[in-house]
Amino acid sequence: MDLQLSVFLLFILFTPGHSLSCYECMSMTGSCAEQTVKTCPIGTSQCESATAVTQIGAITSKVKSKNCAAACQSGSMNIGMVRMTSSCCGTDQCNAQDAPDSSNIPNGKQCFSCDGKSCSNTVSCSGTEDRCIKATGTFGDQSVVVKGCVSKSICDATSVSNVQGITCCEGNLCNGSQSVTQSLLFLCGSLLSYFLMH
Repeated sequence: MDLQLSVFLLFILFTPGHSLSCYECMSMTGSCAEQTVKTCPIGTSQCESATAVTQIGAITSKVKSKNCAAACQSGSMNIGMVRMTSSCCGTDQCNAQDAPDSSNIPNGKQCFSCDGKSCSNTVSCSGTEDRCIKATGTFGDQSVVVKGCVSKSICDATSVSNVQGITCCEGNLCNGSQSVTQSLLFLCGSLLSYFLMH
C-alpha cells in the first residue's frame, strides 16, 4: 500500500500543470482573421475577446483583439466616440469568436457623455449597458473626465490603471452634465488599452 501511495505522489509531482491556452490577435481592420494559439502565462485565468469602435466625425475605426487575461469583465461601454465590448471565458481556446460589436439595439437608457469641451452630450445605451459611468483621471497636470453607458459587470471591476474616481449610477442621465475643458483622448486611450489588454 505504501508503494502505491508513493508512486501516486510521484506521478502527481512530475505531471506538468495544465496551462490555459487562448487565441491571440490584434486587428486594426475590423476582423481577427489571422489568430494564433498562445499558452497563457502564470497568473492568467481567462481568455478575452474585445471589440472597440471609435467614431470621430465621419471617420470610423474598429479594433478587435484576443488574448489571455488575468482579470476580465464581460460587458460593454459607450463613452460617445468610443464603444467597447468584451467577452471573457475560462477554458482552452474559448475565445475563438470575436466579441460582438457593441452597437446593439438601444435599451432606452441614456447617459451624459463628454467630447473634450463639454459633458452635456447624451448617448443612448444598448444591450447590457444598464448603468451610467463617470471616470476621472489625471495625466500630468490635466484632470480628464469621461462619461457614458456601461454594463454592471464593468462597474463592478475594481482596478483600472491610471483611472481614479470611477462611479456608476442606475438612473437615466444620473452621471451629471458638468462641463470639462481638458482633452479626453488621453483617458479614452487609457480606458481602451485597459479594456483591450486586461
